[in-house]
Amino acid sequence: MSKDNSKISISVIKRLPRYYRFLGELKANGIERISSNSLAQMMNLTASQIRQDLNCFGGFGHQGYGYNVAVLHSKIGAILGVDSKLKTILIGAGHLGNAIARHLDFEKKGCVLEAIFDIDENLMGKNICSIPIYNVAYLQEYCEKNKPVVAVLCIPKEAAQSLADSLVSAGIRAFWNFSHYDLNTDYQENVVVENVHLGDSLLTLTYRANNEI
Repeated sequence: MSKDNSKISISVIKRLPRYYRFLGELKANGIERISSNSLAQMMNLTASQIRQDLNCFGGFGHQGYGYNVAVLHSKIGAILGVDSKLKTILIGAGHLGNAIARHLDFEKKGCVLEAIFDIDENLMGKNICSIPIYNVAYLQEYCEKNKPVVAVLCIPKEAAQSLADSLVSAGIRAFWNFSHYDLNTDYQENVVVENVHLGDSLLTLTYRANNEI
């Protein structure tokens, strides 16, 4: 991977998890190799698009052979950082935060969820899948001691920006944000944000249901 990854477009980066997922399914089904044409048909892409995407990272295929599924799956996993074990915290132990903590396998996605924070005193001292819930008042001190890198925000949008600002000051460098508020991190170049709007996805489906069916 000799290419300058900082110049790779976000659209290519957003396709990498799909490659990783499809290749993982192929691997689980005992498929040892696949052509770019076959992979393209499965993923509703073009073979040219797949080759262009993978060439951003050096390319992994062999002419006349295609791609070794296990090798390509492993290589894309390494690019995505699935083994990086980034220290992660979650703020907001309500219904959404609880569901994310219980059902998402963080460690297979490159993160290790180590602590959960909330303002509800009734939750203090409890656990979600063995992950302790702390009072949000302890958040700053926790960050200073444990140096987490990623924060998952499942909090009301009114609190999102101010909390994010304080977390950046405490050393957080990546946000997975479910607060229904697009975080502004223009002031900090080395901070990355993935804003997740589930309602937007549902509205996209609503539009398509009304116009394409």
